[in-house]
Amino acid sequence: MKAKMNLTLIALDRPTDSFAAVFTRNAFPGAPVIVGKSRMSAERIQAVVVNNKISNVCAGSPNGPVADSERVCAELATALGLGAAELVLPCSTGIIGWRLPVGEMCAALPALAAARQSESALPAATGIMTTDAYPKLRAEEVLGGRIVAFAKGAGMIEPNMATMLAYVLTDLAVPRAALREMLPRVAAVSFNCISVDGDQSTSDTLIALASGKVPMPTGAAAEAALAEVEAALTRVCTALATDIVRNGEGVRHIIDVTVTGAPTAAAARAIGKAVVNSNLFKCAVAGNDPNVGRILAAVGSCAGVVIPDAKLDNAKVSMGGRVLFADGRFQLDGDTEDALYAYFKQAEMPKHADTVGEEGFPFPPHERAVEILVELGVGSESARVLGADLTGEYVEINADYRS
Repeated sequence: MKAKMNLTLIALDRPTDSFAAVFTRNAFPGAPVIVGKSRMSAERIQAVVVNNKISNVCAGSPNGPVADSERVCAELATALGLGAAELVLPCSTGIIGWRLPVGEMCAALPALAAARQSESALPAATGIMTTDAYPKLRAEEVLGGRIVAFAKGAGMIEPNMATMLAYVLTDLAVPRAALREMLPRVAAVSFNCISVDGDQSTSDTLIALASGKVPMPTGAAAEAALAEVEAALTRVCTALATDIVRNGEGVRHIIDVTVTGAPTAAAARAIGKAVVNSNLFKCAVAGNDPNVGRILAAVGSCAGVVIPDAKLDNAKVSMGGRVLFADGRFQLDGDTEDALYAYFKQAEMPKHADTVGEEGFPFPPHERAVEILVELGVGSESARVLGADLTGEYVEINADYRS
């Protein structure tokens, strides 16, 4: 991993009691996740400190990683004049198993605190990057306020809570209880529906902070207002999740799978993830090879586990609007194969290094994807899952990740 260690600060003008978070379900969570979970019972939060490069997971003595995170929080609280470490949430991302250089980090905190600004979130979105090719930042205005969110993540991505690291900031006065109810729902349909490589991180964290500067409607209008905020938050997080996949390590194609007609939403999502996580199909997409039998194999393998009693006689598979499988048989010929090859090619992106623009980052030149529709015909639930191909570049990045 070529990234240098950066420290990134998110600081509110005053403490807020409206904060929420969703964390990884990995059985070996990083120390910042352990500390973050304990902070959820706090009355208020005012700052978040993030380091990249090292994820602070199971390194050193048994209590060492947690103590390291707490020390960084305490030193930052002092630098900001907050008075209590409990007002600070820590986050770390990067190599698993290495210990944080706590002394050097703490020495850098006064300068970090002094450099905070309120003009743009782009420096923060850039600072948390590791193998990311470009920063991921989204925003939307709603109810007279604004939601700003940014995230990092390019590899080790199949979240089971939120994403690698993601931060949602709003000036709306969203009540604490409401924010904590909506954030897991938003994560479930956005970050939890993506996968680059099928690996869940030990550090996944999604944090939402509401400063409360912009009042929310009350009384009879309150419920509708909260629904509008949740809808906007879902759009922002879904866009960020898509950015993460498109920026995945070595990614040249996005695979966009919609599964309909499932008995449960969980089954639909599982089948969608089975397709985007199939190494055989991912490699085929990388090579622009329309080996669509691998889609059916992935669907059938997963369906046999999650809906074993379902009769899939009416199942249908389409790609780019073209029906490939129906009535129990494939509908393929030479013209279809040629059309699918062309379809893959038009969705292909150049290598990130080849698309550096005036902004200094290799933002993707288009937002096309390989779109797949799987119609199961055994229920009314659906899910949309985003994944990516598997290229030689991905292997190269992860073969010398620590070099």
